[in-house]
Amino acid sequence: MKKLPLRLLILVALALPTAATAQRADPVYIEDRLNQLQQAISLLTGQIEQLQYRNQQLQQQMEKMQTDYEFRLDQMEKGGARPGGAPAARPTTPPTAAATPPAAAPPAAAAGAADQVYNDAFKKLQDGDYAGAEKGFRAFVQRNPQHALAGNAQYWLGETYYARRDYQNAMTAFAEGYKAYKSSPKGPDNLLKLGVTLANLGRKPDACAIFARFAQDYPRATDLQKRRIDQERQKNGCG
Repeated sequence: MKKLPLRLLILVALALPTAATAQRADPVYIEDRLNQLQQAISLLTGQIEQLQYRNQQLQQQMEKMQTDYEFRLDQMEKGGARPGGAPAARPTTPPTAAATPPAAAPPAAAAGAADQVYNDAFKKLQDGDYAGAEKGFRAFVQRNPQHALAGNAQYWLGETYYARRDYQNAMTAFAEGYKAYKSSPKGPDNLLKLGVTLANLGRKPDACAIFARFAQDYPRATDLQKRRIDQERQKNGCG
C-alpha cells in the first residue's frame, strides 16, 4: 500500500478543522443541536419531577403511618383493661347471612396502578418509542384526569407528537394542557411549547401572541422558561 505524500496529509489535516468549523457555523446544525439539548433538558426535568412526586407520596405514607400509630397508642393508654385486671372483651361482629360483594380496589392500589402507567409511558419516551409513549400518556390522562401528574402527562403527550414533527397534534395537545391544567407544574411548559409549535406551523403572529401572554399568566416562571420565551420572541421577530 502506497503512503500518501506528506504534503497531501498536511492539506487533509488542515481541511478537517475547516469542515468541522463550517458545520458548527451552519445555522441548521446549530438549531438542530439546540433542539436536542432542549429536549434532553426537558427529559431530565421530567425525571426530577417524577422523583419529587415519589418523595411526596412517601412522605404522605409516612405521615399516615405515624398518625395511625399514635391513634392506636392513644387507644391503648385510654384503657384496654377492665377493673380487676381482666382484659376488655372485643365486640364480636354478627355473621352475615349473605356473602358481601367484593370491594372496589383500594385507593392506594388504584394510585399505584396509575403511577405505573405514567412511569411506563415516560420510559418509552426516553427510549424513543414515541408511539408507545403517546398511547401510555393518553390512556393515563383519560383514566386519571384529576391525578397529580395529569398535567405532566398531557404535556409529555404533546412532546410525543412534537418529537415526530406532528405539529398539528402537538399544538392540540399543548393547547388542551394549557386549558385543562393551567395551574399545574407543567402549565408554563404547555404554553411555551404551544407557542413554539405554532411558530413551526408558520403561524408566527399567533405564536407571538402566546409568548406575550406568558409573562401575564406565569410571572413566577423559572429563569430558564423566561429565557426560552425571550429566545423564541427574538427568533420569530416578535415585537
